[in-house]
Amino acid sequence: MTGEHEGRENLTEETKDLERARQSLIEELEAINWYQERVEVTKNKDLKKILEHNRDEEKEHAAMLIEFIREYDKTQDKMFEEHD
Repeated sequence: MTGEHEGRENLTEETKDLERARQSLIEELEAINWYQERVEVTKNKDLKKILEHNRDEEKEHAAMLIEFIREYDKTQDKMFEEHD
């Protein structure tokens, strides 16, 4: 993970799992950005199709992680419903 501050041995399994999900979400969003950049610069239409497909797969992964976080972090779920 990206640097817990309290020591992993002091964290509950629920906290560790949420941390894993959040870090994975960060990585999926980064991958979406990287694929999008590559889609925009490639001149090869066949490669573009593959990259677009891969980008969209990452979007699905991000959505799955958001669903997990919403299910296991009720405060975060509430923020999705009530944010300004």
